[in-house]
Amino acid sequence: MFHFLSNKLRFWQILNRNFNKENDPQKLSQVNLSHDLKKNLKTLREILGTSDDIIIREFSFGHKGQINAALIFLEGMTDKVTINESIIKPLMYDSRFICSEETSEAINIDSIKNTMLSVGNIGIVTAIDELVDDCLSGDTILLINGSKEALDIHTKGWATRGVDEPKTEAVVRGPREAFSENLRTNTTLLRRKIKNPDLTLETMKLGKKTKTSICIAYLKGVANDKVVEEVRRRLKRIYTDAILESGYIEEFIEDAPFSIFSTVANSEKPDIVAAKLLEGRVAVLVDGTPFVLTVPMVFIEGFQSSEDYYSRAYFASLVRMLRFIAFTISTLGPAVYVALTTFHQELIPTALLFTMAANREGTPFPAILEAGMMMITFEILREAGVRLPRPVGQAISIVGALVIGESAVAAGLIGAPMVIVIAITAVSSFVVPSQTDAGVILRIILLILAGFMGGFGIAIGLLGILIHLASLRSFGTPYLSPVAPLTFRDLKDVFVRVPIWAMFTQPRAIAWHNSQRQEFRLKPKPPSKERDDR
Repeated sequence: MFHFLSNKLRFWQILNRNFNKENDPQKLSQVNLSHDLKKNLKTLREILGTSDDIIIREFSFGHKGQINAALIFLEGMTDKVTINESIIKPLMYDSRFICSEETSEAINIDSIKNTMLSVGNIGIVTAIDELVDDCLSGDTILLINGSKEALDIHTKGWATRGVDEPKTEAVVRGPREAFSENLRTNTTLLRRKIKNPDLTLETMKLGKKTKTSICIAYLKGVANDKVVEEVRRRLKRIYTDAILESGYIEEFIEDAPFSIFSTVANSEKPDIVAAKLLEGRVAVLVDGTPFVLTVPMVFIEGFQSSEDYYSRAYFASLVRMLRFIAFTISTLGPAVYVALTTFHQELIPTALLFTMAANREGTPFPAILEAGMMMITFEILREAGVRLPRPVGQAISIVGALVIGESAVAAGLIGAPMVIVIAITAVSSFVVPSQTDAGVILRIILLILAGFMGGFGIAIGLLGILIHLASLRSFGTPYLSPVAPLTFRDLKDVFVRVPIWAMFTQPRAIAWHNSQRQEFRLKPKPPSKERDDR
């Protein structure tokens, strides 16, 4: 048995080592360009294939057209105006008038780059694999006969979705712009929020087949260098075929992959990501998705909203406490009801107990089964409302809940108090949308414990959840920070939100150093008496 297990482990180690060797970009053999233009084009045609959207434009330029060249680009991913007006026209038309026979012979890659092309961003490449990656990313490649170098001309210009309102983080007051699927648009939105040279953006590509562009954003001098280096390390160790959304990255870099609680936050609002960067977090932007990841993450982030900092502190604190209450109701509501009606009837007032008993009279199922069926029905309706088109989905959610609930009570299958409890639980779960996934699982676990052990089961479940939360870390930061471990000065933005002028420092658990956010004594004051006399 042990011999079999050791052979199995050895097999997986060899398989994993071979996979890393095959997919390690640093170990891939790089083939460089040759002096022969026809040979280079033949090699590129073999690699790129015969797709209709791959355009290879051969032409000649110079005083008498003695220099042979070729442009390679993808139709639909490049800006045709830039290619025609800033590349082809200067080379094929202008060069015939400004170049003589002597100067034409001296034309090379550097002279073309510096004196002939009117494009903002141009690079020089020599490796064919790098040339192919840039071409497939939307750049235009210029090859010249007799040169072992090629020009990588940035001409990206595909159709993108504009900056719209956020779909998942609606606000009453505050910015109404959201990230889009274009990586450069997203970095521009961040630059608009933080006009500081310390805002650093580092780009890399992940995915052996997709070659998805990934951008790491952080504020130098505010973010912890160890956290930034850890983010780089976890991203560089990802060897996979495809990265299609930031959710792929989240599962590869999270600290607790088997936990129901996420240790990597995400947002589609630039103001939220900018605020987290200013606190010392690191953001990961992925091309092709509007959702940006931020680390480290703490549990309290799920109960904070960007609107809390745009409203007055008293109202924001009240709304935040309501979120805590709603989350408690959404996770404990069905479990407490089942525990009270099944095991602890003496805790229910007598008049209420008689009313509940009269409504449950004749129902054929125990309370735990009633709650389970209603919860499953609610999740089905919620999923149907999300997946269907918006007008139809809203009608299905509202009409379905009313019809099914009323029909179940009228048929005597479900008691009316259970329908009320599930309805309150459902509404409360929408108050904290970032904790919806974890809340559903917690609700089911606590319901099962309450159905078998009553209040003792709920207590055991809550104790296990608390121990699990206290053991979690997100890139070295305690998940329950600043409550556990307790940091008094960071409690100003946990259960309540103190005024902005009272937030002097950055969160210690995030920035890991005493970074002063603003000056002291910024509390607004009425004008002094001497000033009034003037």
